Amino acid sequence: MNRKDFIKLSATASAAAMLPWSCAGFGDQRKYKLGYQVYSIRDQMVDKPIETLKALKAMGYEDFETYGFDADTNKIYGYSPQDFKAILNDLDLTVSSGHYGLSAFMEASDDELRHYVDACISAASVMDNKYITWPFIEEPYRNRDGYSLLAQKLKIIGQQISETPLGFAFHNHGYEFADLGNGETGYDIIADRTDPEQVKFQMDMYWVMHQGKTTPKELVAKYPGRYVMWHLKDMHKVSRDYTELGNGSINYHDILPDPVASGLEYFYIEQGGNFTENSTASAAASAAYFKKELQQYF
Repeated sequence: MNRKDFIKLSATASAAAMLPWSCAGFGDQRKYKLGYQVYSIRDQMVDKPIETLKALKAMGYEDFETYGFDADTNKIYGYSPQDFKAILNDLDLTVSSGHYGLSAFMEASDDELRHYVDACISAASVMDNKYITWPFIEEPYRNRDGYSLLAQKLKIIGQQISETPLGFAFHNHGYEFADLGNGETGYDIIADRTDPEQVKFQMDMYWVMHQGKTTPKELVAKYPGRYVMWHLKDMHKVSRDYTELGNGSINYHDILPDPVASGLEYFYIEQGGNFTENSTASAAASAAYFKKELQQYF
């Protein structure tokens, strides 16, 4: 996508955002809200979260996945969970999942982990999250021992959260699919050593395609009903870095699994960086492409 085409697509997104989705032909058919992981626009969320949420809503986004909850101060984007929820209510927006800082507790005691999870549960409940999500693991734990330890932590958290109305999920990257020997992967360890009812999965389709060892459809066939959330982002055709939906090499028409077989409840467009113009324009371009090309599947 060259600069001229990108600006044209962004302008189309801005114009389309002024109309209700039903007027654009999507409203009556949609089962899922259009979601966005706001880490993608973190430069704006840090300084002006309310204005940023309003801008995303104007693009057509209705539901979000957050990051950055600070348990020590009980704040997210500078607001208490109660105040942040009030902002969401005023804007008629929802936050169905949050990426919480659970990876910092790999070496913590079980009691320390449970104490932090209690804080996450409290905040998530106030904000009406549906899922608490473990977002990543640090490089030193990307080995057999590390994944075994991770599985233990996931089991503890899954059991704790299962006693609440919330759900718990693990978000993949690409490193979990590396062969650890004898054909076993870190993802195998995570999946096989945790309860599928207590530890669900959030499939990042960019990373699944980037690692090249399996496909979203194959994963859903192997673990049906466990992929309650999806991340959609594209892969740059040259650098293989992130890029706007429709600007890369991932053909979502071909790779999307059956949402019902997946167990899909929520999905989020995401772009962690490598913006053609800036984070705001990229969010608009991805929304426009989604509405035109991918809405039919959701």
